Amino acid sequence: MEEHRKAVRAMQVYIEEHINDDITPADLARVSNFSPWYARTLFIRHLGLAPAVYIRRLKLSKSALRLRDEKVSVLDLAMEMGFGSVDGYQRAFRREFGCNPKEYALSPVPIWLFTPYLIEVEERRGNDMSETRNIFIQVVEKPARKVILKRGVKATEYWSYCEEVGCDVWGLLKSIKSISGEPVCLWLPEHLRKPVANEYVQGVEVEQDYAGEIPDGFEVIELPASTYLLFRGEPFEEENYVSAITEIWDAEEKYNPAFIGYEWDDKNPRIQLEPIGERGYIELVPVRKTR
Repeated sequence: MEEHRKAVRAMQVYIEEHINDDITPADLARVSNFSPWYARTLFIRHLGLAPAVYIRRLKLSKSALRLRDEKVSVLDLAMEMGFGSVDGYQRAFRREFGCNPKEYALSPVPIWLFTPYLIEVEERRGNDMSETRNIFIQVVEKPARKVILKRGVKATEYWSYCEEVGCDVWGLLKSIKSISGEPVCLWLPEHLRKPVANEYVQGVEVEQDYAGEIPDGFEVIELPASTYLLFRGEPFEEENYVSAITEIWDAEEKYNPAFIGYEWDDKNPRIQLEPIGERGYIELVPVRKTR
C-alpha cells in the first residue's frame, strides 16, 4: 500500500533529521501515524532492518565521516551520537567497519558506510514541477585529477549499474575524501570505457598525487583539466526526483553552448551528482572553447 510506503519514508526522513537525538519508538509512531508495533513492522518489511539497527548503523557512518574530517575526540563523539560509553561505541564501530575508531581517525581507509536510500513513493502530481521552474547554468573548471571507480559490464544509467554492481558501492565511495566533496556518477566517453558497453560508473575524484588505498575491485583513471557547464535545477520534493532529472536532461538537450563560445566535448565524461532535493538536481556536461 502506498500509505505504508509513505509512512516508512516519513520515518526515514525523521531519523535523518534527528540522528543525533535519542529517537524512540514513540517518535517513529508519531511521524508514521501508526502504532509503535505496526510502525516497526512496516519498517522491517520495507527496509529489511529494525529501526534500532538502521539508526545505529547510520549513526556509526556519520561518526566515521566526522572522524575523517574533523578534529573530534572519540569520547566526545560517542557521547554526541548517543552511544552512552566509549567502550560501547568502539565495539560497535569495529563490528561495523572492522577497525578501531581511534586508528581510523589517525589513518582513514576506505570503509563501507551505511547509506540508506529513501523508499520510493508515488510522485506528486500538480504544478510544482511545471515549465516555469528555472534551470541555472554556469561554467566551471575541473582540475586534472584521478577518479577511483567501480565498473560494471553494460551499465548505461543508475538502475542498470545497481543491478550489475550493487547500490552499496556509494557507501564505500563516500568514505573516500573527494576533491569535489562527494562521490560522482560518470557517463564515460568511449575511449575510457572497459568494456566498451559499460558507459555508466560510480567513482570519487581525488588529487592527482593520491596515494591512498584502492579498494578491491576498483581501479583508477586519470582525467585532464577540463571545462564543464553545470546545470542545476531548483529544489524539489524527494519523491519528485524523476521529474527533477528529466527537466535537466531536457535543458541539456535544448541548450546550444555556441551562444557562449563553447561546443560539447566528447572526450571527457558527463557527471551526475546525487539527486538531493534541497539543493536541486545537478549535472555537469563537458565543453571546450570553439576555435
